[in-house]
Amino acid sequence: MADKRPNIVFIMSDDHASHAMSCYGSRINTTPNLDRIAEAGMRFDNCFCTNSICTPSRAAILTGTYNHVNGVTTLASQLDGRQVTFPKLLHSAGYQTAMVGKWHLGHGGHADPTGFDYWNVLPGQGLYHDPEMIDMGERSVVEGYTTDIITDISLGWLRDRDPDRPFLLMCHHKAPHRPWDPDDKHADMYEDEDVPEPETLFDDYANRAAAAAAAKMRVSRDMTDRDLKQPVPEGLTADDETRWKYQRYIKDYLRCVASIDDNVGRILDYLDDEGLADDTIVVYTSDQGFFLGDHGWYDKRFMYEESLRMPFLMRYPREIDAGQVCDGMILNVDFAQTFLDCLGIDADERMQGSSFRPLMGGDAPDGWRTSMYYRYWMHLAHHHVYAHYGVRTLRHKLIYYYADGMDQPGSADDTKEPEWELFDLEHDPMELNSVYHDPAYADVVKQLKAELDRLQRRVGDEPYDHPSAS
Repeated sequence: MADKRPNIVFIMSDDHASHAMSCYGSRINTTPNLDRIAEAGMRFDNCFCTNSICTPSRAAILTGTYNHVNGVTTLASQLDGRQVTFPKLLHSAGYQTAMVGKWHLGHGGHADPTGFDYWNVLPGQGLYHDPEMIDMGERSVVEGYTTDIITDISLGWLRDRDPDRPFLLMCHHKAPHRPWDPDDKHADMYEDEDVPEPETLFDDYANRAAAAAAAKMRVSRDMTDRDLKQPVPEGLTADDETRWKYQRYIKDYLRCVASIDDNVGRILDYLDDEGLADDTIVVYTSDQGFFLGDHGWYDKRFMYEESLRMPFLMRYPREIDAGQVCDGMILNVDFAQTFLDCLGIDADERMQGSSFRPLMGGDAPDGWRTSMYYRYWMHLAHHHVYAHYGVRTLRHKLIYYYADGMDQPGSADDTKEPEWELFDLEHDPMELNSVYHDPAYADVVKQLKAELDRLQRRVGDEPYDHPSAS
């Protein structure tokens, strides 16, 4: 007799910002297949990561723990596979489990994927074309475009699975990660049009902490020839050169997104054709947000909204009515406990998230979170983004840039002092004006520092120094 517990198809891209999805109101592209998930399920408008960088976010999703607990704090970290993860718990409960695509949590020893019946992953970042893949430890080059290949392998595993047992498929795309190499099918998209610019493309970084100006991920200055793929035309003014670079960047980025959308459609079609849609939880998300020229930047890392916010779409006809929108605050550390809750499997006591299954019914339970804790460890290396932590509430955001590593010999920031930023997201949604030193916000600062201290204690993270530091 078939086991009728729900299946899970968890599709995750890399660096796909929600404001490049039409179901989130994108001004720059359309994503009809991703929209199918939103239209038949729920769009979560306040999903946030706890560390906006690829490797740490992936570790938080698998383990349901913050990065100071799972040990994956930077890109250089590897996940110790001896830790409890939600795929391991599903596997122990009789689920078939597969991991296909971008792993990015290390390889060899205890870093290889664990808890999966089958895994076939890219080494490191992987390539867009003719990638090397690691199939259960065996490496080989696979011809084709990586987004298509990952979907082909995922669909092949679905077809070959035991039809009488429930399954978890984690389908992780490399795209649209830098350097944004499109496939031939989409190579000419947007060729004869200009993609709208973000309002903050020419941000001057005034009225904020020094960290914003110090970051080395500006569209105008820090993109490489590999990113742009052709020389900058001669004779452009500085502003026109920035506009030209933005168009080169954003068009390739959106072309990569279009391929993801097509391939998500292939998986949705398979579930429909096989009669699996009603019994399958389908999730589409990204490992964090991304700056699409916002603040003049590409990349992520900052606690600013475009980087902090994750897209999260969920379709599950058994429990989610079609066309729902949820504004409750959810985090990447919640995913594991939510899936376990939906499947009737006990979470591990080490997990630190909260199941948001009640939100799937349309109502936030009493006492649901109204604030979240964020921490980014990396500083001078990798785009020169200063280490920071902070708290975001429904209206305000307090960020503390601590001085870890800013005193390295020869650093341009060797005299850098810790700084605070405070944003009123109701009055300043684009985060252009820190009001930390505004006397009118003195009480807000005091309250948020207390909340930051409470959250750090709750998750067990030790502050760099006392959060009440001035």
